[in-house]
Amino acid sequence: METRRENRNIHDNQRRELAAKYELKHKLFKAFLRDPALPAEAREQMQLKLAKLPRNSSFTRIRNRCIFTGRPRGVYQLFRMSRIVFRELASRGALNGIKKASW
Repeated sequence: METRRENRNIHDNQRRELAAKYELKHKLFKAFLRDPALPAEAREQMQLKLAKLPRNSSFTRIRNRCIFTGRPRGVYQLFRMSRIVFRELASRGALNGIKKASW
């Protein structure tokens, strides 16, 4: 079970690295596709080049996951941990500057 969580986080990290690597090319090809001044043939070529990029290089395929458990839902982006882990660590006082609200 533990290796599955690690694999999910490893795959997510690989996707993040690929997306960062191909970000400039991706945006350039998209800009050419959106430009109505270009001829249709040139836009088709850009479409083909965009399609040849790796699938995992798209930011859409990145999933925010908890770095501790690999949980895909209920993840706070700022801390990159799930709400469950966040609550547990905050209760223990392991997160600096975070404490349970009481009024």
